[in-house]
Amino acid sequence: MTTMTPQQRCERVDAILQRAPVLPVLAIERIEDALPLARALLNGGLPVLEITLRSDCALQAIERIANEFEQAIVGAGTVLDRQQQAAVVAAGAKFSISPGATEAIYAAAAESPIPLIPAVATASELMRGMEHGHRRFKFFPAEAAGGTAALRSFAGPFPDLRFCPTGGISASSARDYLALPNVITVGGSWMVPSAAVAAKDWSKIEALARDCVASSMKR
Repeated sequence: MTTMTPQQRCERVDAILQRAPVLPVLAIERIEDALPLARALLNGGLPVLEITLRSDCALQAIERIANEFEQAIVGAGTVLDRQQQAAVVAAGAKFSISPGATEAIYAAAAESPIPLIPAVATASELMRGMEHGHRRFKFFPAEAAGGTAALRSFAGPFPDLRFCPTGGISASSARDYLALPNVITVGGSWMVPSAAVAAKDWSKIEALARDCVASSMKR
């Protein structure tokens, strides 16, 4: 069994999420899109990628991107249980993210060789995560759960916790989240519009990724 201390888990998550201001959340429907999409995002300055387990080819996409691009830090999103956590590890994911947090997923995280970032929306969920040794969380669904106001409120009683807010965030609102001291990075999919993916307009996606990086540097 792999066991990480809370400090070790924080360090591993921070080393990943601090690599870029924005974490693209990708639902790859066609396996032939995986490599050119990843290349566009990497060229645009976004090396950390979350491939959600929302399609039949998600695990294959994780494996292909991880094998093709040494500079990519590929993670898995929408991880719901122990079996999926094991599967994404086998596919080559460097981290995983869940849309919520249960006792079962915390148990899977405790045994996994890669860090799992659980999602929370309330103070009680945060406290439960802390009991399991976690200090880094996905805040989801960010906009629906209170947005930047909620994260400011969390900063008082939970000064050592850091977040990756995801859910309903746009290019314009991302800067407001990134301005908060308890936000490491922001997750979203605005830089991969479905129309651009369908048209295989990788240059547009690369340009949108560059805009993400440039905008974050102005905050």
